[in-house]
Amino acid sequence: MSEGYPTAAQKEALRLICEHGRLDTRRLGAHLVGARRTSANPGFAPAIARMAGTLVWRLEAQGFIAGSEDTWTTTAEGRRLISCSGEPE
Repeated sequence: MSEGYPTAAQKEALRLICEHGRLDTRRLGAHLVGARRTSANPGFAPAIARMAGTLVWRLEAQGFIAGSEDTWTTTAEGRRLISCSGEPE
């Protein structure tokens, strides 16, 4: 986290949450893996999926998402940040 400024990975996670509506951390991880090119490294996909937990923790701390491990939704501030017109379901 860069003093309140979201990283590219945080913005990507925020876009995925906004576009897909309510997402749990596991499903967010799956979407993050799917958004990347495949890798021959067998640890690549699990590492990207694990990153989802850190991303949601930071986004929640910054006030860009709200919810719990069960469901995350974007806040108005989060939607404004990435210009997402989606509304939380």
